[in-house]
Amino acid sequence: MEAILKREIIVSKKLCQAIGVAVFVILTALGAFVRIPLPFSPVPVTLQTFFVLLSGAFLGSRLGGITQLSYLFIGFLGVPIFTGAGSGAGYLLGPTGGYLAGFIFAAVFLGHTVKKYGGSFLSLFCLFCIADAILLLSGVLWLKTLFGYDMQKLILIGFLPFVPADLIKAFFAAGAYNKFKSRLKEVF
Repeated sequence: MEAILKREIIVSKKLCQAIGVAVFVILTALGAFVRIPLPFSPVPVTLQTFFVLLSGAFLGSRLGGITQLSYLFIGFLGVPIFTGAGSGAGYLLGPTGGYLAGFIFAAVFLGHTVKKYGGSFLSLFCLFCIADAILLLSGVLWLKTLFGYDMQKLILIGFLPFVPADLIKAFFAAGAYNKFKSRLKEVF
């Protein structure tokens, strides 16, 4: 019985990778619908970053980046998968556009670093926090481009409000990755 349980169901590594990309595109889209609007910021807190971080960690830099690029492309085409059921080029050029672009940077960063430097839970957590900071800084830079606010205001509306929730998401994402990384390393 144990031999049967350890046997792989899906044999093709390429098929597993395609399924992984599709699953994380869907999870990122679903994460957009778990949102908390902030009255002082044009950007809400969402669950998306949790799945963005996991996509980079589990799928690696290439597939993690492809996953987030695919998510953005599907939304660009008009499928309402961005937060608030938004879609289209206008949405990508709006206040959340920099954060959405940051999804790609964060996933690629984690994919490059997590297998090299993520030996312990603490190092994983730190890498996940750095990836999240990359995502947030991408968003802040885009807000600067859009609105021209000074850096103090940008930090107050585009960075600091997200830190507490993002630390929690990074903690749980690092824990999930740490728990399942040994099982998934043959697949991705």
